Amino acid sequence: MTKVIDKTVLITGASSGIGEATARELAGTGAKLLIGARRTERLEALANELDEAVAWQSLDVTDAESFQAFAAAAQERFGSVDVLINNAGIMPLSPLAALKQDEWSRMIDVNIRGVLNGIAAVLPGFIAQGSGHVVNVASIAAHFVMPSAAVYCATKYAVWAITEGLRQEHDDIRTTIISPGVVDTELGNDITDPQIASALTTWREKSLTPDAIARAIRYALEQPEGVDINEVIVRPTAAGM
Repeated sequence: MTKVIDKTVLITGASSGIGEATARELAGTGAKLLIGARRTERLEALANELDEAVAWQSLDVTDAESFQAFAAAAQERFGSVDVLINNAGIMPLSPLAALKQDEWSRMIDVNIRGVLNGIAAVLPGFIAQGSGHVVNVASIAAHFVMPSAAVYCATKYAVWAITEGLRQEHDDIRTTIISPGVVDTELGNDITDPQIASALTTWREKSLTPDAIARAIRYALEQPEGVDINEVIVRPTAAGM
């Protein structure tokens, strides 16, 4: 039996991968969805494919004003904001010695600042209504460091730390960290180092599909208000890391 999720849910990075899969997983559960990303043509196609309770809006998570407008649009259309799923992220891996500082900056902007912008956009409303749920997609990279992934791992540990801090500061706001292993998505398609790009292709031979992560997110949302699934680590069964 499908559990009803009578909540308004914001999903970032919803034009592909885990974000798109989560929108598909939650559509039809009773949830009202606002999906956001920069690739608006994909958002529009997805919203049209799903149902009338799915709306879309252009979103740049690195822009605080864009995120504020995103949350405000959900409030205006659906009358509430109950859940934020911070899913947008990038992973241009490279050795530190390559000094790809522009890539470091982009990871910090999207993976950390984007999460903070999302929290800032919804937290005052959550405090005022005495409830809310922030789901942040981190990574197994929040738990250990790999060569060529130092900056990426740092950003995902930051997501873990921010989420745990939010949990400790608010008794009536639920927080969930979703830490996936290797998932077959577009993440990492912007890697400019040919050796690392080749290694990622090998890692993806034993990868999860995005809908596996979407089901984990749905599980966290389905719990009663007094139950908070703080962290879920989801790996492929055959994964060595």
